[in-house]
Amino acid sequence: MLSEKVKDLLNAQVNAEFYSAYLYLDFSNYYKDEGLDGYSNWYYIQAQEERDHAMLFIQYLQQNGEKVTLEAIDKPDKKFSSFKDPLEAGAEHERHVTALIHNIYAAAYEEKDFRTMQFLDWFVKEQAEEEDNADDNVKKYELFGSDMRSLYELDSELATRVYAAPSLTLD
Repeated sequence: MLSEKVKDLLNAQVNAEFYSAYLYLDFSNYYKDEGLDGYSNWYYIQAQEERDHAMLFIQYLQQNGEKVTLEAIDKPDKKFSSFKDPLEAGAEHERHVTALIHNIYAAAYEEKDFRTMQFLDWFVKEQAEEEDNADDNVKKYELFGSDMRSLYELDSELATRVYAAPSLTLD
């Protein structure tokens, strides 16, 4: 059985992951409207990943006999004045999500909730990858984004990303 604190944090993370999906769909829509289909694709797939992360948290709560509490998901409110803005916002958001995961991990550690810590290990590793990818997108844009040919190449590169569901199973 999960402690009340850990259960509440896990439920809050469900909402945070669904918000991340909304945020990245918003980024995807922005890039689509701007004619950058590759960037749109990258964030569309990112939104799918975040939705899957939320579903993993739901599944974990259910498998531990806990009630899942779904809250309202805030509407993304970011306004962009350049192609780089969503990339920077995405990197910042991934650092925020990492802090949330670490906070849950710390609470589980305090409670000696080793099962939850083991469950979260995958998310800790995943967040390192998410931050690296977000930072790489910013760096590449800073290096090449001001040149239209290079921006086209970056956009084409991001268009090749395909969706792969997470390999983590809780069965």
